Amino acid sequence: MHDIRAIRADPAAFDAAMARRGLPPQAEAILGLDKIRRDRLTRAQEEQAKRNALSRQIGQLRRQGADTAALESESASLAQLMEIDQRGAAEIDGQIKAILEGLPNILDADVPDGADETANVVLKQWGEPAGFDFAPKQHFELGEALGMMDFATAAKLAGARFTILRGKLARLERTIGQFMIDLHTREHGYEEVIPPLLVNAATAYGTGQLPKFEADLFKTSDGRYLIPTAEVPLTNMVAGEIVAEKLLPIRLTALTECFRSEAGAAGKDTRGYLRQHEFRKVELVSICHPDASDAEHERMTGCAERVLELLNLPYRRVVLSSGDTGFGAAKTYDLEVWLPGQGTWREISSCSNTRAFQARRMNARFRSADGRSVASVHTLNGSGVAVGRTLIAVMETYQQADGSIVVPEPLRPTMGGMERIACS
Repeated sequence: MHDIRAIRADPAAFDAAMARRGLPPQAEAILGLDKIRRDRLTRAQEEQAKRNALSRQIGQLRRQGADTAALESESASLAQLMEIDQRGAAEIDGQIKAILEGLPNILDADVPDGADETANVVLKQWGEPAGFDFAPKQHFELGEALGMMDFATAAKLAGARFTILRGKLARLERTIGQFMIDLHTREHGYEEVIPPLLVNAATAYGTGQLPKFEADLFKTSDGRYLIPTAEVPLTNMVAGEIVAEKLLPIRLTALTECFRSEAGAAGKDTRGYLRQHEFRKVELVSICHPDASDAEHERMTGCAERVLELLNLPYRRVVLSSGDTGFGAAKTYDLEVWLPGQGTWREISSCSNTRAFQARRMNARFRSADGRSVASVHTLNGSGVAVGRTLIAVMETYQQADGSIVVPEPLRPTMGGMERIACS
């Protein structure tokens, strides 16, 4: 959500920021409504002041035994006018809020301009894609041949974009998630949380899923929503709170199921395990001081990168362009992992700094150390990382000519020492 005081202070800058998002000028319409709202509030205050003066005058006249009927009638009329102005101001405030909540975050100055993902900029690459002396297969070919990745039965049970993992492959995915959550809690200082998988509308609103992206969510019959990512409940843990500055940063992580309708993904990645309605992900969330959010963004992205480095999965860090940056983000780094079977880089993590955008929606603030001021926190979120996509990357990167899959060394202790997954 945007701060209307900032729009009042520099409407041209706000319009320029929205233009980078491909949107027409917004400030004139917003400030026009804001002026009407403020004028009505001013009138209501003037009417209240007149009523107060009349009330004092009526009181004096009553003590003198004088007739106050005319003044009481005038006071009643002022009360009606005041109610009309207050109600009108509230209605306009709702209109302004509806406009503001539909506008994306202001991008950081160093976000590259561009219409879509083709304008994203690769900042670095770690590792080199492995060479094969055979034609590498895609994960679904490997999984089906092993008899451990079952798409047909999943479709019978739940429909398209669901998968059943079995046996050693199921254990491998569970192990990958455990490996990530242990790394982030033991080495990176995140606190593990097991949050609700169902949230109310206020919580979905706080992180920007509602109202704009309701079609992407699964909604229950009682008006709650299945989480599309643990970012939603984790970030909202500070909603409506004033946090002491000394407690910042707050770093939280969770390994959860995630649910997405994929409403805008018709025809994309229909084969395999890449784009599912239900999947597991390790989420990283930071709530921090505004002065620290740039450094926190770099730190968070580094934590996600460490997962891939330990698993020896080649990746690259990409900064998203203005046309590819998500609604709530001021700046986003994507980590793209190399998938040999597909012969391409695919996104496996997305780490975003939303600055105060979510905090204003949630009314999440901190009190300065000297106790003199209260301001919005900054919130950041990132995948640390997507478990299913990591499974895909491991399967394709560590595949062997006979269709077996070598288990990466860091995962072997939790896999009971297993070194290779093959047909039993």
